[in-house]
Amino acid sequence: MNKLMSHFSFKSLFGAVFLIFTFSFGLKAQDGAKLFKQNCAVCHSLGAQKLTGPGLAGVFDRVPKPAEAWLHAWIMNNEKVIKSGDAYATKLYADNGKAAMTVFEGQLNDKDVDAIIAYIKNPPPDKPTTTTTTTGGEVAGTEAASGIDPLYLLLGAIVIIALVAGALRSVRFAMQNAANRKEGKPEEQSLTYWEEIKQWMGSHRRLVGVFSIILVFGGMKSCWDACYDIGVYYDWETQKGYHPEQPIKFSHKIHAGDNEIACQYCHNSVEKSRHAGIPTVNVCMNCHKGIQEGPTTGKTEIAKIHAAAGFDPNTGNYDVTKQNPIKWVKVYTLPDFVYFSHQQHVVVGKQECATCHGDVKKMTTVEQKNPLTMKWCIECHRKTEVAMEGNAYYDKLHAALKEKYKGQYDVKFTVEKIGGLECGKCHY
Repeated sequence: MNKLMSHFSFKSLFGAVFLIFTFSFGLKAQDGAKLFKQNCAVCHSLGAQKLTGPGLAGVFDRVPKPAEAWLHAWIMNNEKVIKSGDAYATKLYADNGKAAMTVFEGQLNDKDVDAIIAYIKNPPPDKPTTTTTTTGGEVAGTEAASGIDPLYLLLGAIVIIALVAGALRSVRFAMQNAANRKEGKPEEQSLTYWEEIKQWMGSHRRLVGVFSIILVFGGMKSCWDACYDIGVYYDWETQKGYHPEQPIKFSHKIHAGDNEIACQYCHNSVEKSRHAGIPTVNVCMNCHKGIQEGPTTGKTEIAKIHAAAGFDPNTGNYDVTKQNPIKWVKVYTLPDFVYFSHQQHVVVGKQECATCHGDVKKMTTVEQKNPLTMKWCIECHRKTEVAMEGNAYYDKLHAALKEKYKGQYDVKFTVEKIGGLECGKCHY
């Protein structure tokens, strides 16, 4: 009786916990929403908006039938689909400037890709938002609180199972002692909870070993994922979507979009330094000494520029005693242990500003469009080809690489292949 009840209670406890952990890891592997955000959201939106790649709205109506099978093959290895002569794949590749899409074969398994396709086909409805009005009259949306974190549900389930196991243990002990008294046997001495657990673990070493291995590797995977997402969980200002209110309502849409002013005119150190630089008020005054009224805010916002420069638009004179610097709010922030050079990416790498900052020409006020996590940077280095042609910086390297890979065809020299994933390239 004693052995049976002990075996039942602790086997139930550890068996249930084992199943919960196994099931939770299985769900994690096939979480379509998370997989999409980790692998696809950098280049594709679920709507019609074009990012690096086309928007996915209506994709199941556009691609060849059966759509799910075609998308599965395309996500796994788009290069293979293009080389097969697929007409739609060839057109899609050409329409998007022949930009190379990541080959996920080897990174994702079939179930992961199926989960992503299911998520694209049935994305969750937009989360309700609460709106707050800023001091300037602009409406800012804030996502409503999301549902319960699955981790808390898992921990709650473990606590409930532990309580049930404790209750079963007490019942077993009471029933055993009642049977012993009836048979005239001495009552059983109660073991502590920990002593009984150790006794059970000693007699079920294989199950405990398997469970320990799952915990260790699950923990290692969680640590790796956390490293990939550094910058999201530890500093709220580096999150995708960060959209601070600025002291002057400067519109990038009007300046860079409508008036086609080059980014380098205001951010003049972007080609010479690791920092893009924030323009001084003198740069603003190059134009706004003469342009004193804007198309949307009239004289209100431009007057703030004049006040910062100590400029009197009525007399056309400056008063240095009245000058005040504009306290712009930085949108993009990297940790101190990360080295990033704008000059290297813009001049040598020939990257457009929109690659990292999004289509600023369409933004009224700038917001962070990409997460800037380590994973995001690594994925970019894996898929971005090095701009070698006509780039004197890479002439010698290009010649050496052509000799090294002589006889191989369709070799794409991505940033990864020239050391772009080495830790020391970005971390001190």
